[in-house]
Amino acid sequence: MNADTKKCTFDPESQYADLAAEVFTLLSDATRVRIILALRDGEKSVNDLAEAVGKPPTVVSQHLAKLRWGRIVAARPEGNRSFYSLIDEHARELVAHAVFQAQHVVSGAPAHHRGTDGTITADPSRTGSTAGAGVDNAGADETNRR
Repeated sequence: MNADTKKCTFDPESQYADLAAEVFTLLSDATRVRIILALRDGEKSVNDLAEAVGKPPTVVSQHLAKLRWGRIVAARPEGNRSFYSLIDEHARELVAHAVFQAQHVVSGAPAHHRGTDGTITADPSRTGSTAGAGVDNAGADETNRR
């Protein structure tokens, strides 16, 4: 992958394909996705994450252990507490793109394809089209922000 252009240049026989599938398996749990969304803006304690995702701290700790194993989050101990953060931007971007894809399932031209005036700014399936222009952005939620 060329980090400058963010264009994937791996072929189907890439040695990383199986490991990439493991990453998707690790991210296939809604609680883990919510934890990553909660960590987008910086580190949080287990209790803060538990409150953010609506799960008990023990459940969040179990999910964090898996995310640490997968090298998606890191822990920083401080006294008797640990603060968790994303190791790099890749998991954040994967989750953001998964949420964007989910928005496509719900609506044909989701908020992430709309400009501030409601017009479609980019929709790869409709290159050059302005279909749906003028539809308002009221259905957008915070999950489409990075």
